[in-house]
Amino acid sequence: MQLAEPAHFSPVVAGLRFSELTDDLNFKRDFKLVGDSLGMWCSFVLQHTGLKAGLVERFRSVIYIFREGREISQDLIQTRCSRGADIARQLRFPEPVALGIYSLDEHWNGGGRPDHLQGEAIPVYARIALLAQVSDVFHTAGGREAALQEVRLRSGQWFDPALVRAFEQVAQDRDFWTQLSAPELIQSVLALEPGRYVVPLDEDYLDDIGVAFGQIVDSKSPYTSGHSARVALYTDLIGETMGFSVERRRWLKRGALLHDVGKLGVSNSVLDKAGTLNSEEWEAVRLHAELTESILSRITAFHELARVAGAHHERLDGKGYPRGLGAEATTMETRIITTADIFDAITASRPYRGPTPIPQALEIMDKTVGTALDPACYAALQRAVAQVPQA
Repeated sequence: MQLAEPAHFSPVVAGLRFSELTDDLNFKRDFKLVGDSLGMWCSFVLQHTGLKAGLVERFRSVIYIFREGREISQDLIQTRCSRGADIARQLRFPEPVALGIYSLDEHWNGGGRPDHLQGEAIPVYARIALLAQVSDVFHTAGGREAALQEVRLRSGQWFDPALVRAFEQVAQDRDFWTQLSAPELIQSVLALEPGRYVVPLDEDYLDDIGVAFGQIVDSKSPYTSGHSARVALYTDLIGETMGFSVERRRWLKRGALLHDVGKLGVSNSVLDKAGTLNSEEWEAVRLHAELTESILSRITAFHELARVAGAHHERLDGKGYPRGLGAEATTMETRIITTADIFDAITASRPYRGPTPIPQALEIMDKTVGTALDPACYAALQRAVAQVPQA
């Protein structure tokens, strides 16, 4: 049997391959369960590759990952680490925090990635975060003893031995483990934040937050690359055409950048599925709108935007989601984001098709005016697109 392979390796191709073949939410969690042994790596690949594909395609996929896995993972981790550090800087985090994020996958013995740093050369924030991630995964899967056993086992390999000793001291307190499962865990974590580190929010910082989190969402899958930024652009063009003030457009643009933040809680295996979704998968897709509202509503500065952005899949005829709101309950700001989102969804490439030309996209959208789309927003989109030079 001849296996199809790319002539030259590309991180984008690798990203697409992993996106198509794995459930990214479980993948990220379970990857921390994998040690350094070949047997554990093989088991991990078999458990996470091509689970929804046919037997032949799954066999091809597994062989591909076995043969190209190291190069693929190196490039993906390099990209993820670099992007994470850049986003941290954009959010105005201190440079040590950005470097800690960049080095999250480095191991004490030098066997990690992306730069194979060793020992004290690894930023201390990264060393602490890696130990915390792995211990949490094993604690969730097997309880306190499983977490302690795995941390001790990886001491001197993945983890700084001094940090392992500190962790063992903390682990003697039974209340520590109880708190990890407590409903008020988030509040407990927030309470640890020193008051002197509170950063005042200005308009520029709010813009930076919107852009940064839009990039985080868009980087979840190669198929969504640039989606939030494009929706924000189309939203701004529609708002300008409709006569919105500069201040209101700026505010609404943030909502467009953040409208899909709830997708972070939905698996790529669902979001990027080319075929028909089953009922369970469709419920997962619908959930992202609710998650968007839930996440944004926790931030005072985004409280009004939470409802506007979270309703971007509602329809004028009440057949949308998550609440089935009708025209009377849907704001004009939401209708603008909805129009921009649908326009980009049609004109951008998807797993199952290439991009649709703008004239054809507008024809498709025209059929839903008055039911899904607001007539005024659609007319503004038409006028805005007509003013943009076509390539």
